This record gives sequence, C-alpha cells and structure tokens, in this order.
Amino acid sequence: QVQLVESGGGLVQPGGSLRLSCAASGSFLSINAMGWYRQAPGNERELVARITSGGSTNYADSVKGRFTISRDDAKNTVYLQMNSLKPEDTAVYYCNADLEYYSHNFRRYWGQGTQVTVSS
Repeated sequence: QVQLVESGGGLVQPGGSLRLSCAASGSFLSINAMGWYRQAPGNERELVARITSGGSTNYADSVKGRFTISRDDAKNTVYLQMNSLKPEDTAVYYCNADLEYYSHNFRRYWGQGTQVTVSS
C-alpha cells in the first residue's frame, strides 16, 4: 500500500519560514513528478510548486522567489522550503506524487495534508 506522509506544518509569524516534507512509502517502481498544492477555507485547491523527475520546477506566481521545491530520490521525499511567509499563505498543504505502480503505468497519490498558519 502506497502512502505519502507530510510533516513540517505549524504556526509561524509573518516573515517566518517553514519547511514541509513529504515521504512516499510502499510498493512502487519509480516516482515521476512530485508537487505541493494548498487549499484555504472557501477556496479551491491550487498548485503551489511542482518538480519533475529531471529536476525541472514550476511555481505559482504568488510564491515565486519565496518558496523552493526540491526532492531527494534516495529518500523518496519532496520538500517545500517556504520563506517570507504571509498570512495569505495560510492553508492546508497537500503533496502529491506520480508513482509508477506497474511498468510504464503511473498513478497520482496524495498525502493527507498539513496545516500551515501564518499569523502574529
């Protein structure tokens, strides 16, 4: 059974930093792209950042220059370094990963979400 487990959320003051981690475990052959999404109350889930297996990244305009996504394939883990946090970054953050469950067949899995609250 495949699981994505996030950690690192919490309460931080405006201007502060947090680092989110998401580790994939279970039975799969490889990991393709990995990403972070977020959902604030009353809003739709939106893409924050994404990283391909080759290391190419893309970011939402609202987080460019403040957030950095990275991955450690040896640990099956994706990270999101969040700096200069703003109150509008408050949301539940979800990771996802496109996992190869069978030769050349991929499926997207999601983590359970971790709360990030930016408030003084």
